[in-house]
Amino acid sequence: ADLDRHECTIEEREEYEPHIAAGSVVYAGADYEKILAAAEREADVVVWDGGNNDTPFVRPDLLVTLLDPLRAGDELRYFPSRWNLERADVLLVAKSEEATEDALATLHANARTHNPRARLVHGRSPIALDDEAAVRGKRALVVEDGPTTTHGGMGYGAGYLAASRAGATIVDPRPWARGEIAEAFARYPHLHDVLPALGYGNEQLADLAATIERVECDVVVVGTPIDLGHVIAVGKPMVRARYSYADASEPTLGELVRDWWQQRSRGGGAGA
Repeated sequence: ADLDRHECTIEEREEYEPHIAAGSVVYAGADYEKILAAAEREADVVVWDGGNNDTPFVRPDLLVTLLDPLRAGDELRYFPSRWNLERADVLLVAKSEEATEDALATLHANARTHNPRARLVHGRSPIALDDEAAVRGKRALVVEDGPTTTHGGMGYGAGYLAASRAGATIVDPRPWARGEIAEAFARYPHLHDVLPALGYGNEQLADLAATIERVECDVVVVGTPIDLGHVIAVGKPMVRARYSYADASEPTLGELVRDWWQQRSRGGGAGA
């Protein structure tokens, strides 16, 4: 209801909604000092979640930076991501089950070179469909997270992987794209198998809904981490592809956080 009341864009919802669904309280806005003060009045621990390539607007006691092995090298290619790499206390390699050996080697080498003091841990990103039977063997339109697949440079995401593993035939959405969605495909020619969930205003939302309605498919697989059906109304069945986190190395991320917290509680310092 708060996301509706504040007319959040799809991108903003992608940042906030998973936390709200998990039962967490989310503070967001433009005046960072006021946001932090309000959060500190309510919470014992504040988790700052940086979307995309943000750097924290608070000085963290513990900085965990996620590295994406499907885009190995990007951690040095952009200023914010390089800052987060070099300042991290923990470097978390996610999606390790999807990565090639070469990509993992690149991340390890960059971590050793640019932040040898950080603890390096590996995690997996399991993907599951809410209703795999509704996707298996069907013609599927895949809708993915917008920033990831546009300026993020990825040609696919969790939805594409889940639909492919379910044996669906992936439908190319480009022939049916209209308005600003068609313009996005022209601007990002690497996209052809997935539809980016763009919704920065009413016109884009309308174009997104119209494009989905026009695509000749049996089912829509939604890889964006929000309830897309709450934002736009379409007449096609939607199945969500959800991804989560699982440990893939020792010590685990949770163990490192717990050890840090115990040390801090004993007066061992605040960390970074």
